[in-house]
Amino acid sequence: MSASPPRPARRLPRRLFQLYAGLALYGASSAFLVRAGLGLDPWDVFHQGLAERTGWSIGTVSVAVGALVLLLWIPLRQRPGLGTVSNVFAVGLSMDATLAVLPDVHGAVPQAALLTAGIVLNGAATGLYIAARFGPGPRDGLMTGLHRRTGRSLRLVRTGIELTVLAAGFLLGGTVGIGTLAYALAIGPLSQLFLRVFAVPGPAVAAAPVAGTAAAAGAGNAPGPDPLAAYCGRTV
Repeated sequence: MSASPPRPARRLPRRLFQLYAGLALYGASSAFLVRAGLGLDPWDVFHQGLAERTGWSIGTVSVAVGALVLLLWIPLRQRPGLGTVSNVFAVGLSMDATLAVLPDVHGAVPQAALLTAGIVLNGAATGLYIAARFGPGPRDGLMTGLHRRTGRSLRLVRTGIELTVLAAGFLLGGTVGIGTLAYALAIGPLSQLFLRVFAVPGPAVAAAPVAGTAAAAGAGNAPGPDPLAAYCGRTV
């Protein structure tokens, strides 16, 4: 009698589905925030500001910035995974595709509703693709890489990066508003909730040190450590 296939192999289709569904929904949720017009998350404030200056679409700018940030992984000795590379392209393409069919909204109630939907969907998308354990996105890998190289806390590194891109994006003409604050307050708890909801069961493993989690999370198809740790920059 033939042995049953290993459980990790049977999980691979689910993990791949979660990865690409999550990235597509992440781009769509970012488009919701753009159309709401009440303020974007820090990185998209930066992307929008660059888009205003270059004439490119915001999704194209997101792809270009993601690729440049990924290059910064080289001196930080970060190892990208399938999810890292896919993140660079999939989020921006999904964002532009959603913006092409999603009209502007006007009025406080419709704008607030679209903002709320965008933030919740963003949290769900984060849970989907991070729980798939194919490696962090380029921006989160930059955070964990700087943490490891500098010895500074993840909270401090993340705050420094996001304040920098937020200020730069604002100066370039990106939209900062109540939505920016709402996103900052809500995305951590939402991400933590949905990471638990979409967690892929895996074999028991020893907890990885926080500083090395990003590399562990991108180590091929084998399920890695707790994805909550892999995305600790959002949840601590």
